[in-house]
Amino acid sequence: MNVVFPSGEFDDAAGAVCNGSASDEQLRALNGLLRSNPTARDEYILRVELHSRLASEPDLFPKVESDETPAFHGWRGRLAPESVLATRSSRRVRDRKVAWIVALAACVVVVAMGLWIFQISRPTERMGATSKAIAMLNRAVDTQWGDGVEAPRLSAPLEPGWLRLNAGLAQIVFYSGARVVVEGPVELELISPNEAGLLSGRLTAEIPPEARGFRIHTPQTEVTDLGTSFGLDVKTGRTELHVLKGSVELRLAAQTGRRNLTEGAGVVVENSRPPQLIAANRAAFASLFDLQARSVAADAQRFDQWQGAGERCNADPALLVRFDFEDPKPSSWQLRNVSRRHGAMTEATIVGCQWVEGRWSKKRALEFRGVSDRVRLNVPGDFESLTLAAWVRVQGLDRKLNSLFMCDGFDSGTVHWLIRHDGVLGLTIVGTRSDNYQIVTSPSVLTLDKFGMWLHLSVVLDGPSRRVAHYVNGLPVSEKELKLGPPYRIGTAELGNWNATGFPENNPFMIRNFSGAMDEFCLFERALDGDEIREHYHRGKPQSET
Repeated sequence: MNVVFPSGEFDDAAGAVCNGSASDEQLRALNGLLRSNPTARDEYILRVELHSRLASEPDLFPKVESDETPAFHGWRGRLAPESVLATRSSRRVRDRKVAWIVALAACVVVVAMGLWIFQISRPTERMGATSKAIAMLNRAVDTQWGDGVEAPRLSAPLEPGWLRLNAGLAQIVFYSGARVVVEGPVELELISPNEAGLLSGRLTAEIPPEARGFRIHTPQTEVTDLGTSFGLDVKTGRTELHVLKGSVELRLAAQTGRRNLTEGAGVVVENSRPPQLIAANRAAFASLFDLQARSVAADAQRFDQWQGAGERCNADPALLVRFDFEDPKPSSWQLRNVSRRHGAMTEATIVGCQWVEGRWSKKRALEFRGVSDRVRLNVPGDFESLTLAAWVRVQGLDRKLNSLFMCDGFDSGTVHWLIRHDGVLGLTIVGTRSDNYQIVTSPSVLTLDKFGMWLHLSVVLDGPSRRVAHYVNGLPVSEKELKLGPPYRIGTAELGNWNATGFPENNPFMIRNFSGAMDEFCLFERALDGDEIREHYHRGKPQSET
């Protein structure tokens, strides 16, 4: 008998184990599957554990710990069983009590070797995450968004709903490939990857062949692309359509008939009057075609503003390290510390990594891809407080623990700053012994929709006030009591990776490399307050203030 997963045979075998009626053949086949297929093993654990909870003592299984458990410390070790499910003779299998022992023993062994496997296998795991987004914000220049609405960030996924732009230009790229540039004031409804509604304002749409059939509704018309670019100008009771390239299909809101308009043609539809044909006026949409040039100019201005603010930051006497990732030496394997603090370390060493574009086209960043990529540095001294801040672009959280900044090993007073696989920010503070530590976590804040976006992350370790606070984009996301007092130390440490000094080699859980890019990092020997964290975010924000 051969059991595969998923299949009805797997369902029958798992159910038979739970009910005490599994045959020798089923047990042997299931045993072979569970040893070789971790997904099937996780599903088996869930089913047996659920069945056992319904029929046995409530204290049979370990209680799930809070998010501040030693789950961050995989070095404590886990032993894999030689067999998840042992075979039994047909006579003993028919004994319901023995079958219960088989099922429960298998579950207890696997749960004991790592309850986190069970936890991350629940239906809410990130692997099964979905998104309702249908488009993304690709460019924005001098934007002022509607009151009471959080301004969308560059590269942010956009779900169906209304976008209200009071001023400026924004380019929306639909998942179908259609590109729409809007100019405020405008009210645009995102309906689907292939459909939008324009209640008021002006836009231009460029439709590649893959998005043929893209539709935009106005109060007076429905415009369907036939391979084209066109402009729309909608005012109260009036719609103007200008076909700039290719052709479109036009349907009036009050009629069922359709008509084609080709390049150079246009139409005005006003209230109940018959539509009036006009010549397309490309000049009327000239400001929308300036988006790219204006975007480049705005990026250059923001970059210059960031450089000016950086010079002021460099003079902060509490600044231990600031990497701006600019002007690397010709060798490209040394990263300069631009802090002007007396006696500060001068440079760090780049291992692996690739130079890529940062927050702006003129800005440089380091991309971390493989298990070898890292930046090595050494910061001597003892400190009462620390603040760490970085601009990062997360590409994925494919490790259980993804390093942002980690001291080597677990020496007394050292810190480990990381992102957990479920988007939780974590800071580990090591006490006087390796088994004396505190893990301070945030809620799950780095959700999948934030991947690929530039984010400002910061954590404040305030020794005198005994608190740890995590921040994302200048806003606090958690604050908790600090139980381990100073002094805190850095010593030899790494950006984007971790050197597991003093722990078993070849342990896969030790691999904690970051997957993404970083283009600024700051380390202060004092606890920055909320206003200072917000200032650091706003001075480095890729978009201009909105």
